Amino acid sequence: MLDVANELFDDLPNKDKIIKRIQDMPLSARTVHDRTIVMANKVEETQVKDINAAPFFSLALDESTDVSHLSQFSVIARYAVVDTLREESLAVLPLKGSTRGEDLFKSFMEFAQEKSLPMDKLLSVCTDGAPCMVGKNKGFVALLREHENRPILSFHCIIHQEALCAQMCDRQFGEVMSLVIRVINSIVARALNDRQFKTQLDEVVNNYPGLLLHSNVRWLSRGKVLSRFAACLNEIRTFLEMKGVGHPELADTEWLLKFYYLVDLTEHLNQLNVKMQGIGNTVLSLQQAVFAFENKLELFITDLETGRLLHFEKLSQFKDACTASEPIQNLDLHQLAGCTSSLLQSFKARFGEFREHTRLFKFITHPNECSLNTADLNYIPGVSVRDFEAEVADLKASDMWVNKFKSLNEDLERITRQKAEFASKHMWTEMKKLQPEDQLILKTWNALPVTYHTLQRVSIAVLTMFGSTYACEQSFSHLKNIKSNLRSRLTDESLNACMKLNLTKYQPDYKDISKSMQHQKSH
Repeated sequence: MLDVANELFDDLPNKDKIIKRIQDMPLSARTVHDRTIVMANKVEETQVKDINAAPFFSLALDESTDVSHLSQFSVIARYAVVDTLREESLAVLPLKGSTRGEDLFKSFMEFAQEKSLPMDKLLSVCTDGAPCMVGKNKGFVALLREHENRPILSFHCIIHQEALCAQMCDRQFGEVMSLVIRVINSIVARALNDRQFKTQLDEVVNNYPGLLLHSNVRWLSRGKVLSRFAACLNEIRTFLEMKGVGHPELADTEWLLKFYYLVDLTEHLNQLNVKMQGIGNTVLSLQQAVFAFENKLELFITDLETGRLLHFEKLSQFKDACTASEPIQNLDLHQLAGCTSSLLQSFKARFGEFREHTRLFKFITHPNECSLNTADLNYIPGVSVRDFEAEVADLKASDMWVNKFKSLNEDLERITRQKAEFASKHMWTEMKKLQPEDQLILKTWNALPVTYHTLQRVSIAVLTMFGSTYACEQSFSHLKNIKSNLRSRLTDESLNACMKLNLTKYQPDYKDISKSMQHQKSH
């Protein structure tokens, strides 16, 4: 570092002073540890202060096991600060023993009481749907409702529900997926086979470097594995023949029909999953993504029944190849239409809590068109039904404020078009520069006068709700990098501090912290 500084500041008149400051910087392990804790504490103070000032806050909760087999309970909060919606990691709570609902609840309540969280402002909880979270009597949510003695909204992560629906593909086409995994493992799991297969791909100028291993816990794994297998199918057949391994199914028309259908269907499912990933998604946008996919499934069923296959690219190519080689061959697409219908029924049977509150979610963008019932408002603390109904009547009669929300929807449409355009061109950096949709909606509501205070509270309540536990899953990815095999002995305090500084969007007040520190040189 000193050598770099010597060159970097060579033309500055105060070069010696700068290098002296760098030399005096305390960098011992203990000092770095202590100051990491101090910065994390400052961030936590700001988080708690903003949550206490916010009208409401919601939680996303999930539990996972780290590299040292210690259970970690991730607590993410979402709340409004002026015109900004914050998603912040409040804590990663270690669980030394069992992970029952009672254990999770006790750990969280101890943390909430220690940090003086305003539990009367807690609006909703989003979990992964595990029994310890949503158990009827002893689940975390049930214990929380009993403790607070009021209704609290509970959501089963919409991405987890989509992944559960997608597992229907494994049940209906288990023999297809099983063979694909066996073939991939026979090639990739053996070093010599893997090297030889990659060499073969290079010789035929294949665009892919090799096959992908399947992982059940990764949301997109199934679709990516099948897509790569389909792209390398000819090379796989050649390689297996060279090795003397027989898999006649890889040339069987009926098996290939199911295989290419599965390739196309999992690609559609992956597109839905990716659309719902990310931080800052509103429950409305997540719900609309699922409802739109249900409409697409109905379209897919018609597509298969009529034999058009406009939405099944790989399957269509396979059908054309079969027709060209054997014109009289008749492929049974009605069976595939039945499987798609079963998937649609699986979707219709899930997402109950999102369907139940559809009108409440839609209120944030179309307040003049929605009529909420008393049951929806009962979940929002401090909201009077009488005031709400009166303010809605005033809003509907005001052309100025109705037009305000028309402009909001036009802006949301523009942002959606820009996102689609940037995504098609893989311009991810430019996409991140776009104004977040949730902040645009919040800013519009904050522009209303105080006479619409109740409507503002309802809209802020909806905007603070979590629809998925994506933020928790993301925190576990960071946890894996921070507490690795090389740093498996991190203390709970150090891990929580590192996680908080890694995930937060707050900046510690470095000047204030430095003033309170005693200057001490490194030796």
